[in-house]
Amino acid sequence: MGALPESFDTSNYINANENNSIAKKNSIYASGNSKDTNGNGNHIAFGIPHMQQLFEEQRKYLNYFFSHVEYAEVQAFAQVLMDAKGVIFFTGVGKSGFVAQKITQTFVSTGTKAVFLSPTDALHGDIGIVGSNDVLVLFSKSGTTEELLRLVPCARAKGAYLVGITNLKNSQLGNACDMHVHLPLERELCPFDLAPVTSTAIQMLFGDTVAIFLMQAKNMTRDQYALNHPAGRIGKRLIFRVQDVMKRQDELPLCKENDLIMDQLVELTSKGCGCLLVVDDEDHLLGTFTDGDLRRTLKSVREGVFKITVGQMCNRNPRSIGPNAMAVEAMQKMESPPSPVQFLPVVDHNNVVIGIVTLHGLVSAGL
Repeated sequence: MGALPESFDTSNYINANENNSIAKKNSIYASGNSKDTNGNGNHIAFGIPHMQQLFEEQRKYLNYFFSHVEYAEVQAFAQVLMDAKGVIFFTGVGKSGFVAQKITQTFVSTGTKAVFLSPTDALHGDIGIVGSNDVLVLFSKSGTTEELLRLVPCARAKGAYLVGITNLKNSQLGNACDMHVHLPLERELCPFDLAPVTSTAIQMLFGDTVAIFLMQAKNMTRDQYALNHPAGRIGKRLIFRVQDVMKRQDELPLCKENDLIMDQLVELTSKGCGCLLVVDDEDHLLGTFTDGDLRRTLKSVREGVFKITVGQMCNRNPRSIGPNAMAVEAMQKMESPPSPVQFLPVVDHNNVVIGIVTLHGLVSAGL
């Protein structure tokens, strides 16, 4: 082949080939049934059918666990945790360690005292936190994890009750502990049966399910659960009170009933509440005046608005709420018939205005 002319743009040729290659790959992915080859010339299937096959295989391996697990062992394990007078410690190395951390968090959030104990740190001083009333749960797929085997005599010397959780029925770790729970494993989903992707899934569902078992056994209520999740939506709805989200003092759009409407426009618009709270000299609530009331007044009296007082046009029977009411109750009251409102004056038992709660404020608080 002869040399290319100097004017020939090779970038266009290269880009065209790259585009063709990308288009070919996209068509393969879209078809879901084509194959590519790796460097060894072996065919590798990919696409939707292959993905579906993998999920079906994983389900089969998980079903093997459900079919072969000894529920008597699981119940005995749960009873040990129920009867524990101290703290339940979970530990593991590598992937099992990450699973143990997640399970710990599930136990804590569902009302059971639990702590993750790093086996390496435990061997360098952290074992001091473990006491004779505590339970130490050790997760290991093989039951031969060196760090856990080294930890066993140290924890036993502290008087802790030891539970080994392994995927082998007879394992060194299981035999060394006071209790052993076997999590049956047919094989890993990994084509080499090496990467711990099925065993860790089994560990996770086992630990989390036992956590929920304890949660139900302790009759944990929705309110108790919310106390453990104060930053979540459920927690906020069951924990936050009106006094936690209301505006106070200088943030309040207060006025007197004899004030002219036009003199209070700045107060009406500057406080971000969309209303005025009409009070007497001792701050007793007399009524409310909204930006909607202003529009209606302008429409009905036109230029006469310059002589109208707030007291003449305000709502003398506004909805209000106390500071100790639940914040979610305030939201429900705002949305109740005959028509929704955007705010509620907050009054004490003497009907003195001490705050205001707005719909925007409740939404901003995550309610």
